[in-house]
Amino acid sequence: MIKVGIIGGAGYTAGELIRLLINHPQVEIDFVFSTSNGGNQISKVHQDMVGSLDKTFTDTVNPNVDVLFLCLGHGNSVKFLKANSFSDNTKIIDLGNDFRLETDKVFNGKTFVYGLPELQKEAIESANYIANPGCFATAIQLGLLPLADSGLLNQDVHINAVTGATGAGTSLSATTHYTWRDNNFSYYKPFTHQHLGEINQSVKQLQNNFDSDILFMPNRGNFSRGIFATIYTDFEGTVEDAKEIYKSYYKDAAFTFVSDDNLHLKQAVNTNKCLIHLHKHNGKLLVTSIIDNLLKGASGQAIQNMNLMLGLEETTGLNLKATYF
Repeated sequence: MIKVGIIGGAGYTAGELIRLLINHPQVEIDFVFSTSNGGNQISKVHQDMVGSLDKTFTDTVNPNVDVLFLCLGHGNSVKFLKANSFSDNTKIIDLGNDFRLETDKVFNGKTFVYGLPELQKEAIESANYIANPGCFATAIQLGLLPLADSGLLNQDVHINAVTGATGAGTSLSATTHYTWRDNNFSYYKPFTHQHLGEINQSVKQLQNNFDSDILFMPNRGNFSRGIFATIYTDFEGTVEDAKEIYKSYYKDAAFTFVSDDNLHLKQAVNTNKCLIHLHKHNGKLLVTSIIDNLLKGASGQAIQNMNLMLGLEETTGLNLKATYF
């Protein structure tokens, strides 16, 4: 069995990892680390685990686990790895943003590979250290990569995307309280969201001459989970031309699919899928991309990357079904 450890075990992404890993046929959870919950039952925090996992949080680590998942706040993975050493055989998957950019990918002799399977599956398969993509970044990149791969991003790209409340994490703030979030809608970090760095990086990896702007408006929705992104840019061909480009690019993708029908968020929530729809209007191509921010946007993609790194079937432990009602 593959022994895994989880760091930062009390958050939403760690909770999703635990739920997936206890049903993964090749995995045994060795420890779940939490400085604030050491010694407490995991099911006291992740309350749906009653009867499913009889483990307590620990405030110590096993340095010899096969796979280590870092579910820490952005900027804290570097601090944790400076303070804690692990075996050279331990594979590390960071769900934060510490190692996603080319300028940050090397740390203490470890080179982190950007973990978007639809972009560089072969590099992930041979990697020991993975920088898991951001949630908005995943939805948006999967909406743009086929165009970039064909060299067709030649004008500004406009993006409007809405995320659920879990995208903000478990810590309370003025915009995460129920009374503020319920029956409400707002934007934040207009044109400056931190995921733009990795989005631009991946686009230029496929289309080096891209020099237009990616204009991103992130929004807070009054639902718990999911991301609904709409993207539009100039496109000279027909919508059928676009479908051919997208379906060809994703023909071997395990979780990304092009739909001929309009999308709604419940199709992707509680799955590791990204669903894409295309629409053409007056010279503009509209791309809709939807994911579950905690699964394909975080923990599900992390396990997808683990499967690839360990030579397992990519979909192992991730055959999840959407919950409509």
